Amino acid sequence: MYTIVVILLIAAIILFILSFFQKNGTEQVHQEVEELSMQFFQESYKLKKRLKVLEEELLGGEPFVSKTDLQHKKNKPINEILKSQVLALFNQGLSFEQIAKQSALSVDEVQSIIASNAK
Repeated sequence: MYTIVVILLIAAIILFILSFFQKNGTEQVHQEVEELSMQFFQESYKLKKRLKVLEEELLGGEPFVSKTDLQHKKNKPINEILKSQVLALFNQGLSFEQIAKQSALSVDEVQSIIASNAK
């Protein structure tokens, strides 16, 4: 019985030492995953580029905006908080274009807000 324990202990030590010299398979798997993700991103980029070309061909280079969207945008009331933000930015000396970018309004809307409060 003692000899069996010694043999198993020696076998375990030998296998433990051999495990350090074996090639690690996770590196290969990691590299394959990285290659697949790169292929995925390349294909995704190509599809987005093709879709953009098709949209430009179909729409004639202009983005599609329906008449109802334009009417809804014109009739949409502007929030009082947004108005006060526009006025504060105007008082800080920002241009109409800069205020429009920060407040997500059109330049015309910014000008109308400032003009209505200047009266």
